[in-house]
Amino acid sequence: MRLLQGVVGLLGLLAFNSASAAELKTIVVLDFGIIDDTGETAKEEAQQKRLTMIGEQLRRELEEKKLYDVIDNEPAKEMIEGYKAGQNLYACNGCELEVARKLNADRVLTAWVQKVSNLILNINIEIKDAKTGEVTLKKSADIRGNTDESWSRGISYLTRDMVEKKQGGR
Repeated sequence: MRLLQGVVGLLGLLAFNSASAAELKTIVVLDFGIIDDTGETAKEEAQQKRLTMIGEQLRRELEEKKLYDVIDNEPAKEMIEGYKAGQNLYACNGCELEVARKLNADRVLTAWVQKVSNLILNINIEIKDAKTGEVTLKKSADIRGNTDESWSRGISYLTRDMVEKKQGGR
């Protein structure tokens, strides 16, 4: 009897998790941009690697923490690259919505790092409804130190905070 109750409970939990996953909103996560007014160019290559690193981390954590169903950007790669060639995706006046619509996503996330100095940086994300363009969530994390570890911790803080505040799917 106890075994049967355990199996029934497990099946119920699996059904709940499947339903929750099916209800996740889809999201396109665009590449991070940077606002760097420091004038320092010596570390530009490392900075670009960090932008890629945290973009991948953000996509992974949004999925793992079941905040969103992250869509693969590959089918819109040409469109995205075209927009990136002429402007920053975090401030492109609606191009991010066109990408999201092309990929049939519910939401689109733009992101950027603002580098005030090598000590003071902030990581910003903005999520919009793909149909209306309405901003559904804005978050920022201030970080200290221009290192892989500090940037990564900033992303982890943002996604952990989203979980704690139940902001997934917004």
